Amino acid sequence: MHSSGETLDLDITDVAHGGVFVARHEGRVVFVPDAIPGERMRVRLSDTSKPSFWRAEALEVVDASPHRQAHVWDAADIERAPENRAGGADFGHIALAHQRELKRRVIRDALVRMGGLSGDAADVVVEPAGEAESADGTGWRTRVSLHVDADGRIGPYAARSHRVVEVASHPLATAAISDAATRSRSASPGRLDIVEPADGRVRILPRPESSGRTGRGRSARPAPVDPAVREVVVERAAGREFRVDVGGFWQVHRLAADAISGAVAQGLRAAGRDALDPDAWHLDLYGGVGLLAATLGDLGGPSTRVTSVEADARATDHAGENLAEWVGARAETARVDRWLGGLEQSASPSERARVRAGVVVLDPPRSGAGREVVDALVRLQPETIVYVACDPVALGRDLGRLRAGGYEPASLSGLDIFPNSHHVETVAVLTRGGSAVLG
Repeated sequence: MHSSGETLDLDITDVAHGGVFVARHEGRVVFVPDAIPGERMRVRLSDTSKPSFWRAEALEVVDASPHRQAHVWDAADIERAPENRAGGADFGHIALAHQRELKRRVIRDALVRMGGLSGDAADVVVEPAGEAESADGTGWRTRVSLHVDADGRIGPYAARSHRVVEVASHPLATAAISDAATRSRSASPGRLDIVEPADGRVRILPRPESSGRTGRGRSARPAPVDPAVREVVVERAAGREFRVDVGGFWQVHRLAADAISGAVAQGLRAAGRDALDPDAWHLDLYGGVGLLAATLGDLGGPSTRVTSVEADARATDHAGENLAEWVGARAETARVDRWLGGLEQSASPSERARVRAGVVVLDPPRSGAGREVVDALVRLQPETIVYVACDPVALGRDLGRLRAGGYEPASLSGLDIFPNSHHVETVAVLTRGGSAVLG
């Protein structure tokens, strides 16, 4: 009988979703961080409560992989005690090319297991964000969120915890962000967002904890940024400018917005949609400030009819301005599931025909689009769906349902817009072709 705190030597056999690696002990799966497949690791069991799997902390590399490198962030290195290792760079001990190979495996596994694709059909190539990517995958973050604890310590959380770790550098961030982060010395408990927009001037946005109390004590939810001091900045991507709140959503990698826009356009061209029908009705769901709606507009021309749907009213306001050059563009504030439900109820036959002839791009949150949204899209039957995913498992689950609804992937591509972490972006272009078997 094994218990938490026990030390074992384990062979690492595979990578799993979520930045952990797979070992086995007496027939049970053990998830281990800070490892590489092919290594032998000394670990300490940290959670043996589950009958199906255990979790462990990596203590020492007994037999190293040839792909192991000195960690790009000293604060996250295995030489540190597990409780003092900074989180956010869980692949930083792996050579960059092999990181991308491991991410390819994770995507492939999710698309096979959850999406029902064959192994060959699920294969993707994970590419860097662009030619200007650094050789070691550092210096890319233009947005960093640090945490401030009750004792005034400022830093990232330790991996898989809510314990603030003070660090001397932030190598994944741009030089200006790292400098500002390490110079921050005073803030109220909560979160500290540090942002470097396209103008190169760093902004520091305190997000103190709410003063409200719950049955469990003080709420850990950060208070929203005061709307009265919310600054609007300009970001640039795909040769265009986009207005966005400085504290609003924009891709954190300095090259990511360009890379995602380019991947969507390239995927559509590969699927034969290099010149979109401006008379069709195109949709950009979870549209933010209109980045991908603009990508569709560029493919369709100045009269393109495209609607961006986004729940954040501030982002929708900016999307309306950012899409002003397209006479058929609209930006609407709504939850995507409710908006699609309204469209199904109210659309005229001619509007439904335009949607069927159009392209739907969706870039949902990490949890994915979900059954209600996917099923609505299947019923609306757009000619082409482009799914931009930041979570391979959520993509696999939604892709399985889209395939049951008669869609098949025309192309799949991976983008490494989070180097030195386990996160990866996937762009799937799907076209109608099969028969629907939804239950």
